[in-house]
Amino acid sequence: MGWMHYELVGMDLADVRFAVSPLNELVLSLRAWRDPGRFPMHLPWLRRVEEARPTLDGDMLLALTNESMWTPDFLTPRPGGPLTRIDDELAAAAAVEDAIVARDLDEVHPGGLPAPLRGPVPDVRRRIVDALTAYWDACFAPVWPRMRAVLQADVVHRGTVISARGAGAMFADLAPRISFADGVVSVQLTTIAAARRRSTTGAGLTLVPTLFTRGATCPISPDEPPMIMYGARGTGTLWQAQRHVADAALVAVLGRARAGLLTALEHPASSTELARRLDVTTSAVNQHLRVLRDAGLLTSARAGRSVLYLRSEVGDALVGPGA
Repeated sequence: MGWMHYELVGMDLADVRFAVSPLNELVLSLRAWRDPGRFPMHLPWLRRVEEARPTLDGDMLLALTNESMWTPDFLTPRPGGPLTRIDDELAAAAAVEDAIVARDLDEVHPGGLPAPLRGPVPDVRRRIVDALTAYWDACFAPVWPRMRAVLQADVVHRGTVISARGAGAMFADLAPRISFADGVVSVQLTTIAAARRRSTTGAGLTLVPTLFTRGATCPISPDEPPMIMYGARGTGTLWQAQRHVADAALVAVLGRARAGLLTALEHPASSTELARRLDVTTSAVNQHLRVLRDAGLLTSARAGRSVLYLRSEVGDALVGPGA
């Protein structure tokens, strides 16, 4: 086990940005296929997609990870921005140079490539992209809006922490394996045996929330751009319908629906995600959210195409510490 140290020269936070990658989530989810017991929060989703799995190239998909849960760097790229599209990422993966594809596959399987990954690199790369495309269509596309809402809510939360308590507090809250001191972000990794150190000057540092890690991870190759993937908040409740019980006095003042929404919005969420979690219509949720926001009980921030809502300080005070 070693360390990856990223130097933020001058502690310039302009070099730190957040991004969401659908391809990262798609590839990292194969960890849950390989070892479902390590990802019990995703068992409801794995049961949902069980019928679709026999129609996919399962041997190829499972070959894209190993027993240590490593995945090829070219399939977990640094996202270009918060609105990255899966089609663009798959097209970029299909255009990666042969030498890089071969290097990354060898790093995941240093003892020898499994059968699905053997053969001319262009053919292997095409089969990989085809397998991932089919996997996305069958298992990810229907639930990606829900996944994306959780990931975007995490990004909004991190921005709030930076504004209120500074970068140090934000990094300290990402994962137990991540620390921040003297302008250096350090990540403890199982993928390397020694310490590596790299300046983020010119490249920046990208922080990518993911639903499929229990800690934090970085690219295997030192040649990859600086990036840290960390576990997103709210993953444990991703597949569960939630009923938040509001205080009786709060219900008497606001009504049951609005009191329930205000109680639920301890963490950022979109109206679509709230509707799914609370099993009500999105239009009804939007109407209540507007009223609560106009009353100063909620704040809102745009994340891509979604608007995320969060309790304001006034809302926190109204709900109270026992919510």
